[in-house]
Amino acid sequence: MEIKYVTTTCPYCGAGCTFNLVVKDGKICDVQPCQRGPVNEGKLCPKGIYGWEFINSEDRLTTPLIKDKATGKFKSATWDEALAVVAENFAKYSPDEIAVISSARCCNEDNYAMQKFARIVLKTPNVDHCARLCHAPTVAGLNMVFGSGASTNSFDDLAITDCLFIIGSNNFEAHPLAARRMMQAKAKGAHVIVCDPRMTPTAKQAHLHIQHYPGTDIQLLNCLMKQIIERGWVDEEFVKNRTNGYDELKACVLQDKYSIENTSAICGVPAEKIEQVLTWLRECQHKTAFVHCLGITQHTVGVDNVRSIAFVQTLLGNIGKPGCGVNALRGQNNVQGSCDMGALPNVYAGYLKVTDPDAAKKVAAYWGVPEIPNGKLGLHIPEMLETLEEHPDKLKCMYLMGENPVISDPDSKNVEKGMENCEFLVVQDIFETETTRYADVVLPGACYAEEDGTQTNAERRVQRFRKAADAPGESKLDWEIMKMIAEKMGYGQYFQWQTTEDVFNEMRGITPQYSGITYAKLEGDGIQWPCPTEDHPGTPILHIEKFAGMPDGKAKLEAIEHRAPAEVIDAEYPVWLTTGATIWHWPSGSMTRRCEQLDRDAPTAWLEMNPIDAAKYNIKDDEKVILYSRRGEVAVNARITPNIKEGVFFMPFHFTEARANLVTNTAYDPVSRTPEFKVCAVNVKKMEA
Repeated sequence: MEIKYVTTTCPYCGAGCTFNLVVKDGKICDVQPCQRGPVNEGKLCPKGIYGWEFINSEDRLTTPLIKDKATGKFKSATWDEALAVVAENFAKYSPDEIAVISSARCCNEDNYAMQKFARIVLKTPNVDHCARLCHAPTVAGLNMVFGSGASTNSFDDLAITDCLFIIGSNNFEAHPLAARRMMQAKAKGAHVIVCDPRMTPTAKQAHLHIQHYPGTDIQLLNCLMKQIIERGWVDEEFVKNRTNGYDELKACVLQDKYSIENTSAICGVPAEKIEQVLTWLRECQHKTAFVHCLGITQHTVGVDNVRSIAFVQTLLGNIGKPGCGVNALRGQNNVQGSCDMGALPNVYAGYLKVTDPDAAKKVAAYWGVPEIPNGKLGLHIPEMLETLEEHPDKLKCMYLMGENPVISDPDSKNVEKGMENCEFLVVQDIFETETTRYADVVLPGACYAEEDGTQTNAERRVQRFRKAADAPGESKLDWEIMKMIAEKMGYGQYFQWQTTEDVFNEMRGITPQYSGITYAKLEGDGIQWPCPTEDHPGTPILHIEKFAGMPDGKAKLEAIEHRAPAEVIDAEYPVWLTTGATIWHWPSGSMTRRCEQLDRDAPTAWLEMNPIDAAKYNIKDDEKVILYSRRGEVAVNARITPNIKEGVFFMPFHFTEARANLVTNTAYDPVSRTPEFKVCAVNVKKMEA
């Protein structure tokens, strides 16, 4: 009997905890904390402890599958057979007729390979990944203000701040080990403010809970800025020397509609609570950290929500300093890295813009190809699904890696319709999912424990995946599969990698933020980008002296008005619905629901409602009800709790048998194209006997 410990990085949230996989006779059998882990310091959350069990699931994909057109059923195939079908069909379509969806569940190397495959082999600009559904507004918003779409500070700064302003983020469930850092600050005397329509586990740890209505974030933030300006609390030197646009912003927020009294009425928050926020922002100026997550981004105003957070911190001078900053907690393990790799329709790796001819020439020359798609933006995921549904003559073919849009995207019934309309669909995954049933070919990939690679957490820390066991059956690494398809289609000369490290080294040659990072340097505690040279230690805090990504080095402030959500409540749909995660599960549940302990603790979905709302509908606790919207309905058990604001419902989104996304809205942010998961109008009724 041989037992070994393999140190790797957790594949779930964007915290990037490290742990040891326990391997017995070649099979993973347990997880033990890594005591030197820079993020988690030897601690783990439930997903970290129990979330390895899916690796050994009997229903792992082990061979390629090809759908029999006559019967509609899958049959096992050899790799040669599957690759032949894929290559033959991919070659049938023009670049505009094909789209690729990469995955923040996968390592940096796989995402780099996928966007390169899309642009060289398929010649399509239509490449995107699931950051579109979560933190694309953070990338766009922070880039517009600071010139960089990443968190400004480290988790270490959350532990030393004097004030934490947490908005749209349930850290204790979504990012428990990042929440631990915040509680370290609280133990040292820091004030903790949580803005959330629910009394979440995170809100219960706060000194002050701002329980505002969904979709009123800009109203609240503009009110804070109005008071900061009127009371003379602006860091005048910082604003004068390091920003543009202050006068425009000032004229906007000083309007009467952003008064404390009006904001109290619109947000549903007592005025004295807003005053308390202001008192602490003043007391802790120059050592206040803002933290946000999907409760801010998943709105039709998601980009403006993020920009407004950045504006508050800029006015207070809380940028480029320890214990401060704008800290975005990424929803999935590699959202940051997948964006960095260029798995997006608007940028190549390193955020080179596809609309910049010089950038396109630079990337094409680096890859050694005559040209790559450039000059126009490719389709975003919502546009892909919308086109499949409404114009299947325009988009006919898709290649998905590690994604399950039937569960994860809004208005699920229409997503299913789009999948049905897709003429040729290839899905690459580790399990059959709700989406693979629509595929023509399913390709078996490897999971995090079966590969070497890197991922980048929410604080820009690049860390290693390390192989602990072999992938089951004939499964292969995702980048290897793309290489095999490229070779089959006559493009093998552009994909001559032999190892995952080869992919990484090619990537860092065109990605300035990563250029000084090597696998050898990552044997320690990881490196925070930017890391421009191999002797550079990395960069824990951004924007210390200037905003390097802006043309003149200055942050850009602008006027942003509060706007209502795309769909508002009315007599027919009188209640707001917001959705979110639970500590036990992870997006579509395909991994965590195959973990016995996690599934036992949260076996299905529920609908939270305030006792006052429950009384209006005569609904009892744990009673099965029908939640419905303009798009669809879902049966779910009610959970009566005072922890949700009156007039607001909450439902988790992980469960196929009770899909929250059957009712959510497809309206999306005009800049980031991120759907408005966090607010839509719904109603509820008792189930008929």
